[in-house]
Amino acid sequence: MTKTITRRSILSGAPALAGGAFLAAPATIAAASSATTWRMQTHFPTGTWYYDAIFQDFARRVTTATNGELVIETHAPGSIVSTGDSLMAAAQGALDGAFTFPAYWVGQIPAAGHLNGNLATFSNNTEMEYFMYEMGALDIIREAYAERGIHQVGPVAGGGVTLFGKRPIHTAADFQGYKIRTTGTAARVLEKMGAAPVSVAGGELYQALQTGIVDAAHWGSVSGGMSMNFQEVTKYIVQPDLVSPTNLEVFVNAGKWSQLGEDHKQVVNDAVRATTGIYTARIMQADLNGIDTFVNKSGGEISMMEASVLEEMRMKSLEVVDEISAQDPKYSGRIGELLHEFMRQTGKV
Repeated sequence: MTKTITRRSILSGAPALAGGAFLAAPATIAAASSATTWRMQTHFPTGTWYYDAIFQDFARRVTTATNGELVIETHAPGSIVSTGDSLMAAAQGALDGAFTFPAYWVGQIPAAGHLNGNLATFSNNTEMEYFMYEMGALDIIREAYAERGIHQVGPVAGGGVTLFGKRPIHTAADFQGYKIRTTGTAARVLEKMGAAPVSVAGGELYQALQTGIVDAAHWGSVSGGMSMNFQEVTKYIVQPDLVSPTNLEVFVNAGKWSQLGEDHKQVVNDAVRATTGIYTARIMQADLNGIDTFVNKSGGEISMMEASVLEEMRMKSLEVVDEISAQDPKYSGRIGELLHEFMRQTGKV
């Protein structure tokens, strides 16, 4: 467990968050006596570069911008509850919130799949934020989470979905029978492409690739896969990414959220949106370095998919969207309609 506790004034508070310009918080400063403390857990493995550079950095920024009045206490995966139980734990008060991955909840909240991002839809962060914030998809997603006693703060873009594999993929036929570790709606899309989805916990992924339980896997973008040492047990990085970005999320117990003042709510909202820009810029640097390492040091190769593969995947992805819309018309159905309109507006269909 790492506590992030600050009591430092900054020249500009919430506006600085939106612009992404922040002052670094000091290592150890006492919290304000009236501080509100949130226990927030992540699924990020400790020891990865993004555990500190993204998760803990997000917590530091919120605490600094509120002058120590809202302290986000950061917790490693499994330190309070298992990752798969963090939604329920936050609803019941065992956690106050989480910085995690929406794909874990698609069985409980189908609309979470839209928050996570659908394969072959978004091409960049601007498209994702337009869909979520300007078209209103996030408002509907928040309604769905609210039924579980959770306030969904919003998405954090986490780079693309990069497939690492033992054999190349150039055409749609190359997916046939490919054992791919995947999750959420992505698993349904890849199954429609002919792949054989396999569910494997993050901590068991390396061994699963090493022993042939799976032949390919994705864990975020290139740098995410490299942080899991996929370069040691795979030969190919498949490009382009299956979607870019895919999203993480920040959610909070609904009661805890309602207790915040409007100024602190704005700080948290701005910090989430700012973290998208910070995270993706840092991921781009890490991804470029990762590709260089994969090819020039690990002896791997880049496998380029034909444009027709993503076109077919886009159609399969929308099929899954429509299936989920039929199962969950109250929320996913409305979001699905927005997504079809988004795809039309952006010329993707």
